[in-house]
Amino acid sequence: MSADISKNRKARHEYLILDTYECGIELKGTEVKSIRAGAVNISDAFARVDKGQLILHGCSIQPWETAGEYFQHLTRRPRRLLAHKAEILKIDQLTAQSGETLVCLRMYWKGKKVKVEIGLAKGKTHADKRHALRDKVEMREALREVSKFNRG
Repeated sequence: MSADISKNRKARHEYLILDTYECGIELKGTEVKSIRAGAVNISDAFARVDKGQLILHGCSIQPWETAGEYFQHLTRRPRRLLAHKAEILKIDQLTAQSGETLVCLRMYWKGKKVKVEIGLAKGKTHADKRHALRDKVEMREALREVSKFNRG
């Protein structure tokens, strides 16, 4: 079972998620301690393929309070994501198309390891967002009517 560390809730509102990928992440010891304390923010995080490696940008992991200056990590440094080479090549080809990007959807524990779920995404237009909101409201009202019917 996986326990969520952090979720990017606005990603599914802002983007149409076409496909998702699970990746490991290369971290320093102080970063893992900060993640265990819940001091992580992935709301602005995105991934990019650079020189054949998948790199996570914009992920903010706060410094560990009791670590010394030498062992401390940078808050928003680029972090390498761990995936199979064939998967990285496939992702690189897909993101080469116009308008598609890789957004960080969630960070979670899988056993004792930190995993990152990234999504191949295409930006939604304002009309798409309104349509999704209207569908959500209609579904909520339909469920409300069904629950009234079931109660008697």
